[in-house]
Amino acid sequence: MYFFKIIFIFFFVTLSYADTTEIKSTQTFDDLLANSSIYIDNSKNLTLNEVKKLEFKQNDKVLLSYGYSPNFNVWIKFTIKNTTNKSIHKIIEYDSALTTNVNFYNIKDNTQFEDGFLTISKDRKTINPIFKIELKANESKTFYIKASSYVTTLIIKLNLWAEDEFYQNEFKHQLILGLFFGAMMILAFYNLFIYFFTKDIAYLFYVLYLLGIVIHHTLYTGIISVYILDEKGISYILKVASVFTLIPVLGLALFSKNFIQIKQYPIFNKILNTFLILVPVYLIIFLSTDSLNTYRNIFTMLFLLFLIIVTIYSAYKRNRQSYFILFGWIVILIGSLLMYFSSVGLLNTYSYYPYLVEISFVLEAVIFSIALADKINYLQYEKEEVHKKLLTQQENEKQRLEIKVKEKTADLEIALKEKGLLLKELNHRVKNNMQTILSLIRLQNDDIEDEKLQNVILTIQNRISAMSHLHELLYKEEDKISNVNAYEYFDLLVKEINFSYTNDINIIYNIKTDLEIQQAVYCGLILNELITNSFKYAFPEGKGNINITLDKVDNTYILEIQDDGIGYKGERSSSSLGLILVDTLVKQQLKGKILIQSNQGVKVNIMWRNHEEN
Repeated sequence: MYFFKIIFIFFFVTLSYADTTEIKSTQTFDDLLANSSIYIDNSKNLTLNEVKKLEFKQNDKVLLSYGYSPNFNVWIKFTIKNTTNKSIHKIIEYDSALTTNVNFYNIKDNTQFEDGFLTISKDRKTINPIFKIELKANESKTFYIKASSYVTTLIIKLNLWAEDEFYQNEFKHQLILGLFFGAMMILAFYNLFIYFFTKDIAYLFYVLYLLGIVIHHTLYTGIISVYILDEKGISYILKVASVFTLIPVLGLALFSKNFIQIKQYPIFNKILNTFLILVPVYLIIFLSTDSLNTYRNIFTMLFLLFLIIVTIYSAYKRNRQSYFILFGWIVILIGSLLMYFSSVGLLNTYSYYPYLVEISFVLEAVIFSIALADKINYLQYEKEEVHKKLLTQQENEKQRLEIKVKEKTADLEIALKEKGLLLKELNHRVKNNMQTILSLIRLQNDDIEDEKLQNVILTIQNRISAMSHLHELLYKEEDKISNVNAYEYFDLLVKEINFSYTNDINIIYNIKTDLEIQQAVYCGLILNELITNSFKYAFPEGKGNINITLDKVDNTYILEIQDDGIGYKGERSSSSLGLILVDTLVKQQLKGKILIQSNQGVKVNIMWRNHEEN
């Protein structure tokens, strides 16, 4: 009987201290949850006094996760005993920033505090809710915590800290989070500037993705409730939490669509476009009702799953850019799965790797940035390759064209030679025909006794001879057929005229330019008329000088014929056929001007512009 009494006393003592945490003098940290007991309030109406009378279930886990749990409250009961001989101050940390409401009850001191994601105290600057306690020497106190979360997952983890160690750890924690957000924003601004320079829309979508990650993680870590928004703002943010979950997914989808060029896979492109069209529908449905909150992430998860499938398929198709995206997916999926396992209580990842999620996000962002940089390098490489091919093609085309040009040039040279021969033959035939005409006129002239009529026939001969000499020169020309040697042409004309008269006239030439064929015809006729007049009328004694000048200044030709004869006596006859012919040729054919002066001889100045050069 005595034995059973001992067993009973031992069992009672064990139960009494099963949820007691003893504090030693050197202890700076302890897990409270493993030495606590739990009660689930499915009615969500029990008060503290009612809960005290109920039986709690002993817990031995350091972390409890209930997932999305809006329909019950979790009560945690634990006792802390100070085993030292001095008064101590401790901090109880509720190590989950996203729990909606956390109520702390100190039974012995009859005090209570309320904190949580939606009820954060104004003077709190810590990420997680904390409660400060004081234990006197060898004193024990029993505490209750009521936790509930109707928006986010319900995760419970309790830490007992010495004050100094807690604030040191909190400073380190916030510093690391600050470095994470700083790194993400730097990457966002960096890619935004690249977008402004390159105008590649993929960079803008990637910036949207990074900003979505930053916004989502401020919610996930609790930073937004501590430093950014008040209780009203947090309440509103939680109502539209699906939007902030979807922003990075939407940015990633648009980024992948552009970066991987999903258009080249028509079926996947149509499905992706369908998802993008359904995004606003999804937002309208889940923002307008609370009845579907349990399924609020299904659309996002399906969207992500589809993007992973597309990335794997494009990698299978050896899409270079998809390799980077796939590697980034692997990194972020590992981090996300570990975060999910931790949130549902399957794996306490944070105890071993507290910043694994942040590291995976940063690493994934760096990988995507490297992918974008590689895209630029690859496009530059493709550009250089295309440029090399273009240069090679241009060189080949140049050689081909050179061969063609040589062939065409040879053909043209042959054609030109044939044309030249034909033109020479044509000029030769024209010249022969004119010579035949001249011979006939001379034969006819021999039978005419009227001196006046003989002079008329002689004038006609000289005019025909002027045109005949031009064709004779063209026939003799070996290379040029567009221009005529003016000196040689004028000399032939004057000699022909001089041969017709017995005067001893000295001809002085000052020829500085050649003439085009058509101009040479008109100038030959003009010169023939003016020189004939000089031979006939300017020198009664049969001696004198005639100066013939031809020059070109800029685009203007100047032809000047001057003799030192007796000049005109009185007014010159305007009815002279020769002078009428000269005036007509100058004004209508050459489009020029003529000036005749008679002062110690006759000076005729003719000017015209070469209109073909205008």
